[in-house]
Amino acid sequence: MKRLFFLLGVLRLLAAAAAVYKQWIPNTNFETASNWEKGRVPCASDVVRFEKNKVVSVFVGSPHALTDMYLPLNGEFVLASGAGFAAFDGSWDPGCDSGATVRFADAEHHAWFDPTLWQAVSPDRELEPSGRIFSVDEERVPCRYDDVIFQPETSFRVNVDSSQRVIHLRSISLMGQELSSPEAWAGYLRGPSAPLQFHGNGTLRVTGTGCPDKSGCACGNAPDGHRICAALLGASGRQCPAPACQSPLQPLGHCCGVCGATINLDFTPDFDLQKYQDRLVQGLLSQPKYASVRMAISKVHKAQTFLGVIPRSSTPLIQIVLIDDGAGAQTGSTAEQLAADIMEDVAQHGETLGISSGKMEAATGSAFSRQAGSHALNRIIAGTVSGLLFSLLLLGGILFLYRKGKLRWLRGRALTGSAAERRGGIRHQQGYCKLGRRLWELANSLPPCSGAILTSSEPANVACFHQKGPGTASLQIAQHLRSRI
Repeated sequence: MKRLFFLLGVLRLLAAAAAVYKQWIPNTNFETASNWEKGRVPCASDVVRFEKNKVVSVFVGSPHALTDMYLPLNGEFVLASGAGFAAFDGSWDPGCDSGATVRFADAEHHAWFDPTLWQAVSPDRELEPSGRIFSVDEERVPCRYDDVIFQPETSFRVNVDSSQRVIHLRSISLMGQELSSPEAWAGYLRGPSAPLQFHGNGTLRVTGTGCPDKSGCACGNAPDGHRICAALLGASGRQCPAPACQSPLQPLGHCCGVCGATINLDFTPDFDLQKYQDRLVQGLLSQPKYASVRMAISKVHKAQTFLGVIPRSSTPLIQIVLIDDGAGAQTGSTAEQLAADIMEDVAQHGETLGISSGKMEAATGSAFSRQAGSHALNRIIAGTVSGLLFSLLLLGGILFLYRKGKLRWLRGRALTGSAAERRGGIRHQQGYCKLGRRLWELANSLPPCSGAILTSSEPANVACFHQKGPGTASLQIAQHLRSRI
């Protein structure tokens, strides 16, 4: 029996890992108590008021008797079978004696990029329990290859303001119909309900296609990461909770630091994200000793910089985030142990799995550590050796050219001040000089030359340029023989 429960738990984890369905939580239904400012559905003796300048779409699921109702200038009622409104006849209603004015709450603030307004559901559209697999904050909002669900027999209004001109989705299900092609979605947008349900500067676009890459696809919500975090922190008091570790990790796509461990994997074309995720769930995460650990795994794009400052193109990698429910000094310790097991598995089987290297970071209640996988460490060593060899070759080349006299400007600049005077050089203050051949020494009668020191061991010519004004110069040639010095 225990074995059966264990297998059922594994299957549940795998199903959660494969979920790509995101369901919208709020609604604007007439019968939802939270949609009314008084926190209750209007009764017969009440006066219902919709603000006239507010745009609404309201689903009505049952008949209602009302004393009076003020309607908006732009909106719709979606009536279920048998639903409607009737005037109150004044008869006694034991549950309704207030006779108050009840206002419909403002739904304009419900934003598409608020992760608290979405929930993951299974392919059969059942709500997924809060389990061992979680998503970083950017991926809690529908990603470009996800299926979006608005529950049947519900109305809604969503602000789709976005930093992206177009928000791509695989499909959208609403009002009991699934729209999974660009043509079907375009037809719905031409109808009367779409402008009442979606508002803002973003445009939803249904593609009907899933992720084409077996190594996974990035979510695509990074451009709106600031919106996601603002909405998330707004719901929790505008501040990340204080972490229990001193140096919390900052996973890509996540708003707040976490205690536990992160692993970044570089991969080859042979890597299969879903198979590797199943491997981790079945072989490691399902072990009883890791019962307190939760895992997120996805493909992300890490920004690359030149010299740590200048931005370059981003690099795709597989990010694994591990957190646990430890407290105090034990915070993150179990997650760190699981991360170490994953790194060991990468060292042993990485090539077979299509993993070229791995890097682990851990932050617990007592320590912070970094560990590079064996593949990555070899690459780091190889890169360091190559860099040293290149530097030595470059330095040797410069020294060779210097000794051959090819870098004459460098030779001239090398002798300055008193050192040049000891070798017979004369420092001049105006213009600049250019060497012809090597000189025995400088003559005191040379034309003025700026900051240039010329020394020689034999007679030669010296070409001196004197700046007379912007863009003009004159050339003087002086012949100096040893007998004149």
